[in-house]
Amino acid sequence: MRRLFTSESVTEGHPDKICDQISDAILDEILKKDPYARVACETAVTTGLVLVMGEITTECYVDIPRIARDVIRDIGYTRAKYGFDADTCAVITSIDEQSPDIAMGVNKALEARKGELTDSEIEAIGAGDQGIMIGFACDETEELMPMPIMLAHKLARRLADVRKNGTLSYLRPDGKLSDSRVRGRQPVRVDSVVVSAQHAPEVDHDTIEKDIIEHVVNVIIPENMMDKNTKIFVNPTGRFVLGGPQADSGLTGRKIIVDTYGGYARHGGGAFSGKDPTKVDRSASYAARYVAKNIVAAGLAKKCEVQVAYAIGVATPLEIEINTFGTGKISDEKISDIVKKVFDLRPAAIIRDLDLRRPIYRQVAAYGHFGRHDLDLPWEKTDRVDILRKLAGI
Repeated sequence: MRRLFTSESVTEGHPDKICDQISDAILDEILKKDPYARVACETAVTTGLVLVMGEITTECYVDIPRIARDVIRDIGYTRAKYGFDADTCAVITSIDEQSPDIAMGVNKALEARKGELTDSEIEAIGAGDQGIMIGFACDETEELMPMPIMLAHKLARRLADVRKNGTLSYLRPDGKLSDSRVRGRQPVRVDSVVVSAQHAPEVDHDTIEKDIIEHVVNVIIPENMMDKNTKIFVNPTGRFVLGGPQADSGLTGRKIIVDTYGGYARHGGGAFSGKDPTKVDRSASYAARYVAKNIVAAGLAKKCEVQVAYAIGVATPLEIEINTFGTGKISDEKISDIVKKVFDLRPAAIIRDLDLRRPIYRQVAAYGHFGRHDLDLPWEKTDRVDILRKLAGI
């Protein structure tokens, strides 16, 4: 049976993505000076205003207004006529320290407080939050990601590239893109593409449509996946001049589906940006992707979803669940048993194994945290493939 599936991405100039990038840039700057800092930093933007708020516990100082302005400038909001200007917008900060009630459980896990430790260095850190984290991988693309979200991200990055390199100099930073696939067991064709791109007021719609189809859509979408029935919509309202924070407020963590798997897999609900790696919303989601990708890369399944559950202040996961949707070479229960032998999913072990106390986060705050072959990300490595195959007997 064939069905449609649609995923969307946004450009780095989308108001919510501005916020994600500011929050992660602040996190990176702090981690450069204090790798053990506790950071939960959120940003909100609206017309002419940036508000940075949250809980940060650190021994170092960083210039938050300067960091925010640098990010906005890098994105391309450099003139008032774009609706937002890095040099003239107001930046307000409201920062407190991490709650001592939370810090108590993170600093010393329940296992440590009960005297049950066998490995004090690893078990001493408790999960920084409770919740469910999801990781996913499939064999639809070379990145082992669902094809709809990968193409949506590539369209968004291409739209930003042709703006920044001057190919389409009338474009402005804000934009949103989506694509729909007709699916059988694998994607077979692109049914529709939607590109909404902010632009200068003097450019007519026909020019924009022609240019974006030529320089964005036709460059990214494989020719063999489009046909005469593929629908392409460019700025379907007819005009997109007013954009960015002037047109819509933004907030950190409001693009969690764009950040992950485009709706193709489930989501535990926690956002990533602005959080240090003791927050399992971030680190355990990265680890779950690492597990799922290695399972698919090892050939144990064509599709794999990994679910990990935590209690705040407890190091050991409450649950590790594997679902291969009937594509596994061995049973999901056997894969789950192997995963528990190969991967240590306690928070401190994740931080150690993926080397997460580093300033690596702003680079993934736009265009997805997963499937990024353009970046050297530890959770995208497939270095557990051999041991997984050996233990699975395949």
